Amino acid sequence: MYDLSIETPPDYHEVEALFDLCFAPGREALSSYRLRDNIPPVPGLSHVARDPDGILAGAIRYWPVLVGEAEALLLGPVAVHPTRQGEGLAAVLILESLSVASLRGWARVMLVGDAPYYSAFGFTKLEGVIMPPPTNPERVLGLELQPGAWEGITGQVTRWISD
Repeated sequence: MYDLSIETPPDYHEVEALFDLCFAPGREALSSYRLRDNIPPVPGLSHVARDPDGILAGAIRYWPVLVGEAEALLLGPVAVHPTRQGEGLAAVLILESLSVASLRGWARVMLVGDAPYYSAFGFTKLEGVIMPPPTNPERVLGLELQPGAWEGITGQVTRWISD
């Protein structure tokens, strides 16, 4: 049993360590991180999962981006500690956070990932949505949180314009 909660500032360093463990410290060299530079995660959407002893078992974050001129959420990273993998925790984090995103009025979510895995959550390949290179276009996936939210949405994925 895990306790899911919204990530808070005291969780930050522990979550970063988990992401480093799961994805290697070089993860920040990926092109998707250029979309995140100096942009905070979307408040209230990033979640952590802790076991009954309070030990971090998993985490997920979301970032605001633009696709052309349309607002979207960029899901990722999502990580589960290697000793907890295979328990379905990533699915719990994904489903819970997508539910919260929908309730908060977000229309569309995208990610860069493996289609066979993420299709179980309803993600499909996005045609005409271009991530910064060197991203494999086959791995650019999207999910509608509101019907028709991806219809007609194409273009370059760019950094969020902060207020």
